[in-house]
Amino acid sequence: MSLLIVKADWVITLNERGERLRDADILVRGPAIAAIGPGVGEKALSSGEPIDEVIDGRGKVVIPGLVNTHHHLYQTLTRNIPATQDIPLFPWLVKLYEVWRELDVEAVEVGALVGLGELLKTGCTTSTDHHYVFPRPGGRAAGSGPSDGPAAGGLIDAEIRAARRLGIRFHPTRGSMSLGRSQGGLPPDEVVQSEEDILADSRRLAETYHDPARYSMCRLALAPCSPFSVTTELLRRTVELARALGLRAHTHLAETKDEEKFCLDRFGCRPLEYMERLGWTGPDVWFAHAIHLNDDEVKRLGETGTGVGHCPSSNMKLSSGVCRGPELLAAGAAVGLGVDGSASNDSSDMWGEMRQAYLLSRLAHGDRGFRAEDVLRLATVGGARVLGRDDIGHLAEGMAADLVLIDLDQIGFAGGRHDPVAAIVASGDSHVVDTTIVDGRVVVRGGRLTEADEKDIVQRANRVSSEMLDRAARRTGTDYMQPSA
Repeated sequence: MSLLIVKADWVITLNERGERLRDADILVRGPAIAAIGPGVGEKALSSGEPIDEVIDGRGKVVIPGLVNTHHHLYQTLTRNIPATQDIPLFPWLVKLYEVWRELDVEAVEVGALVGLGELLKTGCTTSTDHHYVFPRPGGRAAGSGPSDGPAAGGLIDAEIRAARRLGIRFHPTRGSMSLGRSQGGLPPDEVVQSEEDILADSRRLAETYHDPARYSMCRLALAPCSPFSVTTELLRRTVELARALGLRAHTHLAETKDEEKFCLDRFGCRPLEYMERLGWTGPDVWFAHAIHLNDDEVKRLGETGTGVGHCPSSNMKLSSGVCRGPELLAAGAAVGLGVDGSASNDSSDMWGEMRQAYLLSRLAHGDRGFRAEDVLRLATVGGARVLGRDDIGHLAEGMAADLVLIDLDQIGFAGGRHDPVAAIVASGDSHVVDTTIVDGRVVVRGGRLTEADEKDIVQRANRVSSEMLDRAARRTGTDYMQPSA
């Protein structure tokens, strides 16, 4: 497959020199960029080599595909529930766990189609997902794991099927919870698993799906949920298994003051120190949120090259706080952006997340906050570093052909095209891109998914979401349509 973009108004490379090319072309052959720059198109067309598609880039800006470093795709089915709006993280989780007990394979697959579809339409070409809820067979649905029997598993498998169908580059993380309410944890016992089941299924998934090759479309990571829902032994064994298998490790950390109190009360130390004791720092580890850090902890994350997925919309909605992104970057940590789960963000909008990160940083850090190009780099180069990839994140010959075309001839950009990067981050009347290309294939054209019927996805998701909520309401006696007091 070959593809040629001609005469783009701007190509924002985000390479080390920060080049912005005018009236430039990009030639794609197979999964990679073959050539980039002015005149490339004319040379390619005159060479006689076959080109399958030519895309007119006039009026458009081309950027590298965005990289989402943290998400919970199943949560797209539990957005905008009145009973879970406008409350802090811990009580929010307690209410939603009862709904998430209703998850099954169909729910996880359609939730992934929704979330990944939204991401592709908003310029994201590589996404992680942190799935950690595996309801027991004795509850509503069976989870993934050997003890559930051969027909009962497959929640992570369902997500991977959805990603393959849509054509997005995918980094699923096999999440886990082993510390149920009866053991002092936050989640109900019905959604936690034994350590042996978790580790066995983690190994199975890695052996089945993980592809470390260049331009890989699927790489797996291991991801216990958090210090308040996982045992100490599972945290230690998971990071050891990840390193033995050549995988990365991921978890939530330092998201709220409640988590900090939990760790101080239970372990006698702050969250980061607890994780450090268990081997959870280094360039193969990334944490979601990392908000409540002191100066020394910021320094330690930087010294170890540990990654952080900054999720501004979620952190604002749940009143969690503000990530110290500029300081973490200055210290040497890897920092990317994440949309987080749709029940706390209510949108899988990666383009919109850049604007939130930009505005929140200016509010919280003033002149030390991120500039527009800093934020675009977080969403591309930064995300690639967090995920340990050297084949995505910027545009150059030999890099993956993950490209996003944004139409500047829209009213939301009128009068504001003087700086194309600032226009993308701060302006625009819609966060739906014109064209998204992943691995050299057009997966969004004219703002619509090319590999799936969006109307069908919407109808399925609405049905499954309503059924989950109805079952949870009958089981718990909770009226989820009533706002929290």
